[in-house]
Amino acid sequence: MLRLAGARLLDDRDYPAVRAALATDPVGSCMVSARVETAGLDPWRLGGELWAADSRPVRAGRLQGLCFSGPNLIPLRGNASALRSFADRALRRQRSCSSLVGPAEQVLGLWDELEPEWGPAREVRHDQPLLALDGIPSVAADPLVRAVRPEELDRYLPAAIAMFIEEVGVDPRNGDGGAGYRARVAELIAGGRAFARFEDGEVVFKAEIGAMSSTVGQIQGVWVHPERRGGGLGTAGTASVVTRLVRGMGRTASLYVNAYNSPALAAYRKIGFEQVGQYATVLF
Repeated sequence: MLRLAGARLLDDRDYPAVRAALATDPVGSCMVSARVETAGLDPWRLGGELWAADSRPVRAGRLQGLCFSGPNLIPLRGNASALRSFADRALRRQRSCSSLVGPAEQVLGLWDELEPEWGPAREVRHDQPLLALDGIPSVAADPLVRAVRPEELDRYLPAAIAMFIEEVGVDPRNGDGGAGYRARVAELIAGGRAFARFEDGEVVFKAEIGAMSSTVGQIQGVWVHPERRGGGLGTAGTASVVTRLVRGMGRTASLYVNAYNSPALAAYRKIGFEQVGQYATVLF
């Protein structure tokens, strides 16, 4: 079993304990659960590593800390000592993640440990309500919102890029000309997880199911064309995606939103979402 600076690299022998830990917060852990359910704990298949703060393998019982290290660094659980061990391990390699994201207490605690070496962050979003809905939306769904077809990638992609720039603050085409982001969007479309309303061949509403575990689907990338905002397209369109998740896929719908985005929060609450947790994000 590989160990480094107190944080232990998990492998498939730890799978039952990891699944038990993830099951205690299925909404909050959706991003990691989606990977683990599909790939197990092997880092190559998982697309990252899972770390525990325990000093030895836990075949049964409770993991004292759990953190995913991949494209994002996602600390899911752990006290101050666990977060220090995760920081120690993260600092022994060059930073490759684009963000820290997850439950606010863990993210902000881990960032306190990492900031002296990794800081300053481009942006820290301290308060992002985590919302969930496991029933039918309280507003009518937009019947014109549908799954995007693979041949519509070139028409869908400009809206996805515009959303990313607005939400994240950087152009996803930087570095590789957009090849990586295009491949990711194409993957979502191929998986039936990208949705849009087209008018005259142009996207006026879009959203995606970014992560999907066996019980939860996390909605991301909700966007309305700037010229069509304020008319209810976002509310009705999101309700359509929720309906697809709850009725069509048998999942709880979830998403997280910046607390300062009052219009979006009001729209999601109108749909029927309720807050079940708090996220935070540190962007690099």
